[in-house]
Amino acid sequence: MINLDIKSLYESELKELLVGMGEKPFKGKQIYEWLHKKTVGSYEEMTNLSLKLREQLKQEQPLTRLEPVDVQTSRIDGTQKYLFRLSDGNVIESVWMKYKHGNSVCISSQVGCRMGCRFCASTIGGLTRNLLPSEMLDQVYRIQELTGERVSNVVVMGTGEPMDNYDNLLRFIRILSDGNGQNISQRNLTVSTCGIVPRIRQLAEEGLTITLALSLHAPTDEKRSELMPIANKYSLSEVIPACAYYFEKTGRRLTFEYSLVGGKNDSEEDAAQLAKLVEGLNCHVNLIPVNPIKERDFVQSEKKVIENFKNKLEKYRINVTIRREMGRDIDGACGQLRKKYIDTRENLS
Repeated sequence: MINLDIKSLYESELKELLVGMGEKPFKGKQIYEWLHKKTVGSYEEMTNLSLKLREQLKQEQPLTRLEPVDVQTSRIDGTQKYLFRLSDGNVIESVWMKYKHGNSVCISSQVGCRMGCRFCASTIGGLTRNLLPSEMLDQVYRIQELTGERVSNVVVMGTGEPMDNYDNLLRFIRILSDGNGQNISQRNLTVSTCGIVPRIRQLAEEGLTITLALSLHAPTDEKRSELMPIANKYSLSEVIPACAYYFEKTGRRLTFEYSLVGGKNDSEEDAAQLAKLVEGLNCHVNLIPVNPIKERDFVQSEKKVIENFKNKLEKYRINVTIRREMGRDIDGACGQLRKKYIDTRENLS
């Protein structure tokens, strides 16, 4: 429980905490449900607790609650991008997307990121700190509160590398999918990673049923290392077998994220090499037209090139789709809204 706030605790740990405060264990269960089923934002709302206990909790266990600083709404598809302020003044991004099959939220797992992927705004400025489980959970809770709608799918694909915040990620997943909380099916949770091999293999052993998405973005180590520094540490000869092991242990189909960058990784030869790389794996390739950011000179592949790339993969019988672009008319690329906010604050100071 070291350095974990009350909203980051499992129900069993909350019961222990309340017993240590001289209360009955069932009080812990009540608080857990207030926090994670009813997702209240204050102790005052926990009306079945005594005033004395509420005051004690308020003094001893400050409650994590994210403050919305800015929200952008797409005129095209209704996608909403939120900028939340944390208790220490840092800001993070989350995205709410409405689909026919349900509402999806993309959350951040860190303040900033140290992975250094060349086409991503999230990594500019490096890593500030990891998010607590409560800060990851509250992105979902607050968006449900602000939209008035239930979230059915959660993707951990926002700012940060989830596997670089492994222990807090696991707590987030287990609490979010807990039957005494939001009870969101683990099958509706997706975690994206740039390819930290030991963590992928460790995650395979956790007994979870979440989807693993690998940020692949290139079919060879040489090209991948130009876009993603992590490729210099873990080669594709290590990453792909780790992903295959994840499928072997969980039975969950793999997703390979592939951002198409004009002139960098979008040739027919790239498509053929990619098909060979993932051949025989139970997988789905998600082609992403890269979202240009002003700090980099990468451009999006032309629509005809994207279609040709997809068709080439299909000829090799690879399951592939082109990701529907959501929120293109707002600061849609990961890290853009946070970067704009920080730049504005610095210019004013």
